[in-house]
Amino acid sequence: MTRLALLRHGHTAWNRAGRIQGRTDIPLDDAARAHLAALRLPDDWAAADIVASPLRRAMDTAALVSSRAPRAEPALMEMDWGAWEGCQGAVLRADPEAGFRDIEDWGWQFSPPEGERPADLRDRLLPWLGGLQGDTVAVCHIGVMRVLMAMATGWDFDGPAPFRIKRDRLFVLHVDGSALRAEDTPVRLVERAPCG
Repeated sequence: MTRLALLRHGHTAWNRAGRIQGRTDIPLDDAARAHLAALRLPDDWAAADIVASPLRRAMDTAALVSSRAPRAEPALMEMDWGAWEGCQGAVLRADPEAGFRDIEDWGWQFSPPEGERPADLRDRLLPWLGGLQGDTVAVCHIGVMRVLMAMATGWDFDGPAPFRIKRDRLFVLHVDGSALRAEDTPVRLVERAPCG
């Protein structure tokens, strides 16, 4: 059985503005870089493989918390939000013509206009999961994390999720082939000791 730790990338200007990023390659903001530079992986994850979505916000988060160059993993690319990328969720929600739904009401088959369904993302992730060779830290996006956590907990994107994804925490999954099991409590990143 392999351990997989999921870590959400740090904040970007679009996160702070409530804009949907999807695959748009928005970098970490300066505050996120400074915050992440003061954190590191817990000791029992320090030697794990480090992989990240190829988007800059994930690659840079991985490098900052691991002090290593991560390997880019295309399967970890964020869900494609299609025509909704760049929009604010609150604005879309207020527009009856937008067809917007909160992700808790998507099911596995709903997609934004010209976007990707959770089922599509799951299908993209399954071959990658099957190829894991050892303990792995994957720095990725909330959409990827929701799909993997849904697979691990039995959530069907129908009603409130049985988990809450927060930053600066490793969400640990045990991978056995395509079967996933989530640990109950996320593991916090560790503050770096001051130099000197």
